[in-house]
Amino acid sequence: MPRATAGILLVMDPYTPALEKLSRDECMRLMGLVPVGRIVYTRQALPAVELVNFALVDGDIVIRTSAEGKLAAATRGAVVAFEADSVDLGGHVGWSVTIVGQARAVTDGEETRCLERVALTSWVPGQGGHFIRISPAIVNGRRVGGQRLTGGFDAHHH
Repeated sequence: MPRATAGILLVMDPYTPALEKLSRDECMRLMGLVPVGRIVYTRQALPAVELVNFALVDGDIVIRTSAEGKLAAATRGAVVAFEADSVDLGGHVGWSVTIVGQARAVTDGEETRCLERVALTSWVPGQGGHFIRISPAIVNGRRVGGQRLTGGFDAHHH
């Protein structure tokens, strides 16, 4: 196994034999086990990525943000990518899931109240009750390493 420089996981190369392609169901199951992911979107014609906490609601990814924020404005009705992962560098095991889908602002009051009950609390102070909902159209996932990871390798700390 090649030695990876800190922060670069060489084993995520898709040609590595130890890499296992995950089913859509397994991808969504794993995503439900981690609280944080990355949304990739276009801002002023350039790629942008933001670390966000999220929840899975009826198979959609739900992010809470402020209605006035750049993220809300840039993602309204746009096609975005969303990525979540869990990697144990010591054990050389992990998984990564990427979805691509349409983002929409939740404008319906009843739906907003329902999402607020899901208790998606934002880590960023001052972010209001504006929700972005992403419906997965394309789902890709990879697991690397021999042993089956049940979720975040630090899941017992949450």
